Order: sequence, then C-alpha cells, then structure tokens
Amino acid sequence: MNIKAIRGMHDILPEQTPLWQRLEQSMANVLAAYGYQEIRMPIVEKTELFKRSIGEVTDIVEKEMYSFDDRNGDSLTLRPEGTAGCVRAAIENGMLRSHSCRLWYMGPMFRHERPQKGRYRQFNQVGVETFGLKGPDIDIELILMSARLWKAIGLSDIKLQLNSLGSVETRALYREKLVEYFSDHKNKLDEDSQRRLDTNPLRILDSKNTDMQALIEKAPVLIDCLDDESRTHFETLKQGLDTAGLAYEINPRLVRGLDYYCKTVFEWVSDHLGAQGTVCAGGRFDGLVEQMGGKPTPAAGFAIGLERLIVLMQEAGVVATDQSPHVYLVLVGDEAQTQGIKLSETLRSTVSGLRMVVNCGAGSYKSQFKRADKSGAHYALILGEDEIALGKASIKGMRHQQEQISLDENELINFLTKVTT
Repeated sequence: MNIKAIRGMHDILPEQTPLWQRLEQSMANVLAAYGYQEIRMPIVEKTELFKRSIGEVTDIVEKEMYSFDDRNGDSLTLRPEGTAGCVRAAIENGMLRSHSCRLWYMGPMFRHERPQKGRYRQFNQVGVETFGLKGPDIDIELILMSARLWKAIGLSDIKLQLNSLGSVETRALYREKLVEYFSDHKNKLDEDSQRRLDTNPLRILDSKNTDMQALIEKAPVLIDCLDDESRTHFETLKQGLDTAGLAYEINPRLVRGLDYYCKTVFEWVSDHLGAQGTVCAGGRFDGLVEQMGGKPTPAAGFAIGLERLIVLMQEAGVVATDQSPHVYLVLVGDEAQTQGIKLSETLRSTVSGLRMVVNCGAGSYKSQFKRADKSGAHYALILGEDEIALGKASIKGMRHQQEQISLDENELINFLTKVTT
C-alpha cells in the first residue's frame, strides 16, 4: 500500500512554488516598508498556552487542536495560530519592557477541521502583531498596510469589514443581552449554538447555518452597547480610513472566534472562496499580554491565510516571476565533464542572479538537448572537445530564434550578464 499525505495536509509542488515565493516576497517587502521585523517561533508549544490565550470554550481548543503528551508527560500542541506564541516569545525575551514593537512571522499552523477550498488542516499564515500602542492610529496603519499587500500581489476584489467589540465590561453587558435573546428562541438554535449559549454566546453570531440567519439578524447589536472610550476609538478609526480613501463596511455580526479580541476587529473577505471567504482577520487584543503573565500592554494585529490568497491569485491570473534556468550546460566528452564544473562555478561567481543547470548523468548530445528543453532553460551552453580546444563555449537560444555562437569566457560573462539583468 502506498503511503499518501494526511487528509488536509498537502504538498506544494515545484511548479506551484514560484507563485508562493512571489506572494511571500511581496509580503516581506511591504512589511519591511512599514518597519516591521520578522520573528520566528516554535511550531510546538505547551497546550496550556493556547487554552489560556484562545479560550478553553472556543472551537479551536475544544475541537481542532493537534495535542499530544510527550515523553515527559507534558501536553504539547501544534500551533493552531500564531498570536499566542508571539506574545509568549515577546514576554519571555523581554521585548515589551520599555518600548513598542512591530513584529511579523510566517509559517504553518495546524487545525483539525473539515478541509475545503483554500482551507487545510496544515495551512500557512502570515501574522502581524504590534505591542505598546493603544491608539486607533496603529489600527489604521494595520488596515492600510493590509490593503497595500493586496495591491502588491495583484488582487483588487477583496472587501473590508469592520466592527468594535468594546471593552471587557461592554462585552459582559452585551453577553447578558444575547443570552436573554437567544434563550427566548432556544428551540430555533442548532446543537452547536445551544452549546455556545452557555459557554460563548457571541460565537452564535458567527454561525453559518442558513436556517438561523433570520434569527441572528434580529439579535441585539454589540455596537449599540459600546462604552464611550470604545466608541471614540472606533469613530477615530473610521475617520482615518475615510481620510485615506479606503472603503469599508460595518458588520455588526463580526465577532472573531478568539476570546482575546477587544475594541477594533476587522476582516478582509472575498466572494470567490465559498462559505469560508475570509482571507485576512485581525483586531485589538489589549488584555492578552497581561492574561499571559506580562504587564498590561496594548496590542493589535492580523493574520492572513496564504492558501486562500494563492487561490485568488490564480483565479485573477497573477503570474509568478519566471524562475526557469537561464542556461543549461551541455557537456560532451570526458574532459568537458571536468572543465564544465570549473566553468559553471566561475559563471555563478561572476554573473549575479544566474540560474544555471549543469547536465549530470552523462548522455548523448541529443539526449542532453532534450533535457535542456525540458528544464525550460532559455539557452543551451555547449562545452565539447572542439570548444575546449578553442578555449571557448557555444551558446544557442532554446526559446527564440538565435544562431549558435562561440564565445570566450569574458564574452560569455558579458552575454549572460545582459541575459540576467
């Protein structure tokens, strides 16, 4: 029996990786332009970290985490999201003591949920986190920066939704109103929502059950319960986005699935991904650092699902940067095998950015040209007995009409330098 990849965990093949690399590099460039620094955290953390940060009664902790006991009997978990680990790293390494910081990370996350379009059990995220900045100006920066990311990767049909969750006290008051409302209509709630009524009633608002949408639409609206500070914060945020000319929609049902959010929450959504249309989600989590043992520290950030962006880029016809070889080196004869190694290393050292494949495994002149063609190389560079005797190499265009020409080493370097620039 052939062993196959685990359901929901997929391979990204060589023909797919150039688009991924374009996406990842575009993200890194935009984040660097705003002064954000990369941090890299472990994939495995203590299970308690996620129970304490995400919330024990969330779907992620209750149903979706990959947890196991190690040989010491400690409960460990493959990270289901990045914020908790980033906060843990910032506290542990003293990054929050006296100044603000702007961080980002990229890597795989793991959730045991039903795979669907753009959603996998192992998936890749870019996460952005800021610490020590409590005003709406950083919320505005995060949203404008995410908008710039879409432009950088060639996407336009992504819409911004906003809401405010207010303070802890606001949500406690709102929670009471929700429980009262849904309790009066308990017979209309599905099994999941009835369970959430006692544990996390705000999550009922996020239900995708079509039979419950009319009931949810009539539920009390959190934004009507905002305290003065949260309302001012939200109004200033909207004014900033208006000034920047960025369109948005207020979505009063946007609650986010993690317990640590407060005040601003936002999502970027697409109509091209089915029911799971969110490609970027974030907001403020001002209480999380203190909740995890640090000093009170305002914080905000967002996370982007890369698989979903790849789907959208493909549908939009975004083309990856060409990464096919510039040159395939054809080696004819025993001496060419030896001289070819020397020549290829010289060219790689002197021609910046040169992508070069050297034929390995011998083969006839004809078979090597077939390999050169299959590699996608733009040029075949030929080194045989005649070329070695003359102190030259021959080069022939593979993708366009160009006669074969012979060049000495300096001429070859100049030729390839023009090809790679």
